[in-house]
Formats: sequence, C-alpha cells, structure tokens
Amino acid sequence: MQQRESCLMKIHETEDSLSPKERQLASYILRHAEDVVNLRIDELKIRAGVSTSTVIRLSKALGFAGYKELCRNLYTDLHTETISRFEDIHPGDEPETVIRNIALSSVSAIENTLSINSAEQLNEAVNLLCRAQRVDFYGVGTSGLVASDAAFKFIRLGKTSYSSAEAHNQILYAMTLKEGDAAMLLSYSGETGDILNLAREIKATGATVITLTRYGKNSLAEMADIRLYASSRETLKRSGAMSSRIAQLVMTDTLYASVCSKMYDKVSGLLEESVEAIERMRGVRPARR
Repeated sequence: MQQRESCLMKIHETEDSLSPKERQLASYILRHAEDVVNLRIDELKIRAGVSTSTVIRLSKALGFAGYKELCRNLYTDLHTETISRFEDIHPGDEPETVIRNIALSSVSAIENTLSINSAEQLNEAVNLLCRAQRVDFYGVGTSGLVASDAAFKFIRLGKTSYSSAEAHNQILYAMTLKEGDAAMLLSYSGETGDILNLAREIKATGATVITLTRYGKNSLAEMADIRLYASSRETLKRSGAMSSRIAQLVMTDTLYASVCSKMYDKVSGLLEESVEAIERMRGVRPARR
C-alpha cells in the first residue's frame, strides 16, 4: 500500500501536533523545500534556527529513518509535482473554476490517503472485519455520515452493524459490544470529544478499536488497536469537510470491498439477495441469473 511517503504531505498533516521548534523547522522546510534537499543537516539547523536533535526528531516524527531519508522523499516530491494543484474557493469564482478546484482537492485527498496507509494495518483491519460478526461504525457530523454509509454496507454482508449520529445512542450501542466484536471510530481531527469518550467505553468492553483519523499524533489514534488514516488539505474558508469526507469514504469503501473479496464465496449470495430485495421495493423485476 504505502507506495511513497510524501514528505510535504506529511509535514502539512502533522504540523499542528509538532513542538514549537519542530513546527519552526517544518515551516522553514515548506518555504525553502528546493534549497533544503541540497543542505547538510548542520547547514539546515543554522538556517532554520534549530538544533541537530530537532532535525532528527522531526524526521522521526514524519516517519522517516533520518534526515537523509526525509531529503530523498522531499526531492521526489519536488520532481513529481503535476498540474493538479488546487486552490481555495474565492468569492466570485466561476462554476468551472469551482468544479476544477473541488475535483483536484478530492483527487489530492485520495492520492495522499493511498500514500500514508500501512499495508500491514490495512490487512489487519480487513482480517478483523472478516472474523467479527458485529462491526459498528461511529462518527459525528460529516464523519457520522460516512460511518452510517459503512454500517449499511456491512449489513449487506450479513454482519450485525450499528451506527448512530446521536451521542446517547452511540453509548448505548457501544456498551453492548464484547470481545471479538469490532468498532471503527471516525474523526478526522482525532480530537472530537464525544468520539474520545466513546472510544474509552468501547475499550472497556474488550472489542477491538479501529480508528480513521488524520495522519500524525492525535488522541483517538493513540487509543486504537488498528490505525488507519485519511488525508485532506481542508482550509478554514472551505470548512465543509469536503475532501476529508472523500478520503474517509475511500477508506471505508476499501475495507468493505476487501472483505467482499476475501469472503466472496460466503457473501456473494447475500449481496444478490440484498439487491433483489431493494428491487422488489422499487417494483423492479429482479434480473434472471
């Protein structure tokens, strides 16, 4: 899965969770990326006004073995940039400008989400979801919409699956989880209060917790048994959580499709039955097989 570790993307994703000195260094790298790839560590620390240990800590925080690996990935970033850059939406923008920037924002979120997820964690999540008879999905706001969509998909696979956007219902559902069950908690920031409280309740039941958050250090991911990530470059002006929703949907759809693939012999009949049931509701005659 993790095809290439984008240095620039990781800096953007983790910037809020860095220490002041690490953030100072990260800001310098973002502003002077073309120069940094040619700098030795002792040159960078002087120009950025930090210590050698700060450079090493930031490299590790971004998931790289050291400063040299950071520079290699930064160099690749600079030489693989495409025209698919997007900007925030501005007052007076024409619809063709809006659709271009929204589409490119979504494409960027999908590509970055692909690059930051570990194949090991993804496989572990799929295997868990295949074994578990009950699979719950929890989120609030936009994440709650994605959670609800995922729950309906897993119901089609014969799984018991609950999802609710209401905090009291979420707690009541969570209290009935048990060891062997799985619960996926979605929060892009990883700091949503209701979801953090829910995670503590679920951990106490013995159920396995999968989290889907932004990349980098956050409170929710720290409580997870399995960590998955969504990447998005949301801005304050475009605060509708649009590209983050796309990234989350990509991950939940990936889990659903992977479970379908892995359990195909067991679930293919259930999928066909669910399609036929919906067609009957619509008054459509099921296609002959």
